[in-house]
Amino acid sequence: MITSPSNQHIAQLHSLHTPKGRAQEDAFLIEGPHLLDAALDAHLVPRLIVYDPEQLGRGARGRQLLGRIEAARAAGATALEAAPAALERASEARTPQGVVAVATADVAPEKVRARRRGRFRPLLFVVDEVSDPGNLGTILRSALAADVDEVLLAPGSADPLGPKVVRAASGAHFHLPIRAGVSWEQITAAVYGSPPATQVLLADAEARRAYDAFDLTQRTALVVGNEAHGPSREARRLATEGVSIPMWNRVESLNAAIAASVILFEGARQRRAEEASRASEADHE
Repeated sequence: MITSPSNQHIAQLHSLHTPKGRAQEDAFLIEGPHLLDAALDAHLVPRLIVYDPEQLGRGARGRQLLGRIEAARAAGATALEAAPAALERASEARTPQGVVAVATADVAPEKVRARRRGRFRPLLFVVDEVSDPGNLGTILRSALAADVDEVLLAPGSADPLGPKVVRAASGAHFHLPIRAGVSWEQITAAVYGSPPATQVLLADAEARRAYDAFDLTQRTALVVGNEAHGPSREARRLATEGVSIPMWNRVESLNAAIAASVILFEGARQRRAEEASRASEADHE
């Protein structure tokens, strides 16, 4: 059992708290039973798992995870027991949840896309300078829940592999294609690639048309930016039209993550309605 916070494995985990450490290790941090379960569900084997068997053994979910950790060890993961003080050093979260792991950065969008079911997903999502890690993580979680095709992170956005983003995204990294470090030229190429977007909508509180007035079942790129500074010049240049969320009681704007979720789930609602309509027509043929 690892008891020292200065152990080499604990030091490796601690290094993943920083962008420099993640770049050097080509890996990122997984914290807590939920995220480890999500990684294992995606058939990803962590490079290293450090865990407190006593803490995990206190609950049914933790006890089940202990069995999965043994299976991951058999599949090639290094799995080591650790004392609470060592786990506290390894974890970036204030309250460790009994397990911390090293996930190799094997979440390239091409590989993630290959694991998804092959169906048409009309929505592309461009994140424009959302620098708050919690907001970005929540956006990624909503994007996966709304079945977005791909997320493109424009320059100025938070590091998607930062611990706070990964925790807030709650497993989205393992199932949602996320392209980070891309230029606006690359974003434009993706938006008008194959299939090309027929509309590029920029979330803007001053826009005249509301989000539910658009057909979001067609290939659409949605751009949501930093609520404090507004959309970037590049985002405005790319957009074909603005989209707003009507609000009452003199509320001027919403948090970027909430605004993104509202519009993305309108797209999901329209898709469900379209699919239900098609199924009904097929039943009557």
